[in-house]
Amino acid sequence: MNNFSFTKASDIHQAVTAINEDAGNKIVAGGTNINDLLKYFVTHAKKLVDINPIFENHEIIRLDNGGITIGALMTNAETAYHPIIEERYPLLSKAILAGASAQIRNMATNGGNLLQRTRCYYFYDTTTPCNKREPGSGCSAIGGYNRIHAILGQSENCIAVFPSDMCVALAALDAVVHITGPQGERELPFAAFHRLPENTPDIDNNLQHGEIITGIELPQEGFQNYYSYLKIRDRSSYAFALVSVAAGFDIRENTIKQARIALGGLAHKPWRVTEAEDFLKDKEPTPENFAAAADIILQGAKGYEHNTFKIDLAKKAIIRNCAMALHPESQRPGAKPSL
Repeated sequence: MNNFSFTKASDIHQAVTAINEDAGNKIVAGGTNINDLLKYFVTHAKKLVDINPIFENHEIIRLDNGGITIGALMTNAETAYHPIIEERYPLLSKAILAGASAQIRNMATNGGNLLQRTRCYYFYDTTTPCNKREPGSGCSAIGGYNRIHAILGQSENCIAVFPSDMCVALAALDAVVHITGPQGERELPFAAFHRLPENTPDIDNNLQHGEIITGIELPQEGFQNYYSYLKIRDRSSYAFALVSVAAGFDIRENTIKQARIALGGLAHKPWRVTEAEDFLKDKEPTPENFAAAADIILQGAKGYEHNTFKIDLAKKAIIRNCAMALHPESQRPGAKPSL
């Protein structure tokens, strides 16, 4: 049995206090991931603290700098279909709608999306060794069936991948995570939020115990004119990405003034290489330049017995998605990208 108590928090300070009462206390909002973790005994909780009543985290706030802050407790569906997101940040809307099922998007929260854990089969199978679940026990995926696993940023301790679609777009958009904890409020650049496995694969992100995500800030630039999200998976719905690519460009007079490219399904965190984006600056948006940028992004990629195909697949996906970003209408069903 996984017995735990349950309480509700009506404001952020009450939630922080409840979480810090015991190291075994955990937060629940949409519950789409933690319920599975509890059900399969991957994790345990002494107390679940329901933070849904914290109403101020259920909205989008316009900022004086031209950006916005998205409430951590807004659902993925509310966010994807919000007029501001659809108009100014369509890349984020497309990425969210590529993830999970409609039913799950109606429940899952934005903060929870950032905190979800890997879908590695060995992580969920408590009869097998897993350094992410039980540090020091070993990584079953390295010598096992590793078709869905990482080719970038992995370590000898873990080759699991981060499953989120939403977070790939947030990485490309240069989001900032707003956090409240026992020491007060702080902000963390999205690129610094998630961690690579290295020697501590059990630690997914840089959120400290007792801290709660309150919002996600997006800058003014949303790349609404040239953008695309491409998700390659084994089936067309309700499947995690083998490779996903978020791309956004600022293009003027057939010259790339700014480029953003982030990958999912390939690493322990959304993968973004700013050197590749810098390479594309002031160049024409051509397949040749996109291919060169893809080579920069995939430097050091390493496949294992069953997932080596991801290296070539990722390069082709980057080139294709960058072409799609030049013509956002190409994302409609049945349409083909063109240059």
